[in-house]
Amino acid sequence: MSCVPIGEPVVDDGNEVCANCGKQGSDTVKLKSCTACRLVKYCSVDCQRAHRKQHKKACKQRAAELKDEQLYSQGHERPEGEFCPICTLPIPLRVDKHSAFNACCMKRVCRGCDLAARKRGMFGCPFCRSPRPAGDADELAMVQTRVAKKDPEAINFLGEKFAHGELGLQKDIRRAIALWTKAAELGSIKALFNLGFVYHHGEGVQQDTVKAVQFYKKSAMQGSAIARHNLGCIEGEKGNHDRAVRHFLISAKMGLKDSVDNIKMAFAGGLATKEQYAEAMKGYRDAVEEMKSHDRDEDNRLHDEQGL
Repeated sequence: MSCVPIGEPVVDDGNEVCANCGKQGSDTVKLKSCTACRLVKYCSVDCQRAHRKQHKKACKQRAAELKDEQLYSQGHERPEGEFCPICTLPIPLRVDKHSAFNACCMKRVCRGCDLAARKRGMFGCPFCRSPRPAGDADELAMVQTRVAKKDPEAINFLGEKFAHGELGLQKDIRRAIALWTKAAELGSIKALFNLGFVYHHGEGVQQDTVKAVQFYKKSAMQGSAIARHNLGCIEGEKGNHDRAVRHFLISAKMGLKDSVDNIKMAFAGGLATKEQYAEAMKGYRDAVEEMKSHDRDEDNRLHDEQGL
């Protein structure tokens, strides 16, 4: 039975009433919120349809606000995979430069702990103690063993090897994308970033910024500082400088120097406030301090001496 009324729609005054016909919610009349905006409730699908034209603008605006609230409130903490499993400290950004990935156990160990293990005469994996792979074929076999067990990080890692033509594999970006898609479905944050990156730059696929942003957002909301930074860059290119700075502030506080530099440039150009620049600097310094350790300092010193 339809309850669509004749006449003007009822304005929702905040009470438990249907936004279209004004029917009061009760044990027999169950009101359901608009799933997009949660601003109003309806007693039936007919009332929701009848009210759609009037409600559409406010609904769209509020739905966008809710998505922004999620986007900017989530992903302020680094993901578990970016913490060294030995010293438990977050690995400095960029992670690939400051850690070693172990195909045997799919764990990323910071250079400081890797150095400490070698000083103690441990030349295998410092986490699981497995011997180092003898070559590309051995490492690939280790990875494929983990892939067979549906390890999302192994699947993502194999995708990266196909993308760059490493470990004796022929470069195949389409195969890489298929692997990253599977890894993302299984929970790999890095795979989400990789998918965003190829669509952002049109590598092996048609460039599609909309798709890139979708993947970057999913990755950023789970703690990827690089994905967050890239979202800021895309917003900046669109001229949405306030949104860009909000992204850069988050990634700067996670320890990404590139984001601090971008806020510095925005401040110099009058696109960020002095307070935002100061907040970014303080947050970045705090994040960097949290990542320090004696072993990491020693490793950095040795790299500097060797000119690496």
